[in-house]
Amino acid sequence: MPHPYVVLSCAMSVDGYIDDTTPARLLLSNAADFDRVDEVRANTDAILIGATTMRRDNPRLLVDSEERRAQRVSRGLPAYPLKVTITASGDLSRDLKFWHHGGEKVVYCPDTAATKVRETLDDLADVVSTGPTVDLGVMLDDLGERGVRHLMVEGGGTIHTQFLTQGLADEIHLAVAPIFVGDSAAPRFVSAGKFPGGSAHRMKVAEVRSIGDVVLIRYLPKEASGDSTS
Repeated sequence: MPHPYVVLSCAMSVDGYIDDTTPARLLLSNAADFDRVDEVRANTDAILIGATTMRRDNPRLLVDSEERRAQRVSRGLPAYPLKVTITASGDLSRDLKFWHHGGEKVVYCPDTAATKVRETLDDLADVVSTGPTVDLGVMLDDLGERGVRHLMVEGGGTIHTQFLTQGLADEIHLAVAPIFVGDSAAPRFVSAGKFPGGSAHRMKVAEVRSIGDVVLIRYLPKEASGDSTS
């Protein structure tokens, strides 16, 4: 089966941070942008976050709009997209909101963590081992076999970096908030890595628009912009 079309979705500060270092979650998006994200979720087959993001933010990761859920059901889809997470360590708590809201869930992990995750979660999620490491290619193959055609990846930074450096992201949705974080210890949209094409590769911009005080930029990382300077 073909791999799903992968969209990375992230809100960040002007200086590239996705959170600060305080205990409270930093809200980067505004109400209108949160609604946009909800619409994107409603039109996807699966939503993925990493285990670190799950532990830090404890999100439910749902389609909040009742109308959008009803529209999914009218199309013969479950009310909620499949919820997906990745863990290398297997350190997942049964108490996280992720497991107790929405529809089906699946966890991808290395062989060494699979037994631990299954014992912890029991019947809360399907657990798939991907070999000696977390193999994103194996994960995408499995999601394709589950009928997932469109995957939305909501972070965190390590996950985004892995998708981008491995050339597995088809689209990036960046919501840029008009703030600075200015703390090098805070998490960023991506970390250091070898990205396809390096710093010479200029991605194609598919869209730029204002959403209140947030600017949404849609990039197509596999396509070149065609711009050049002499």
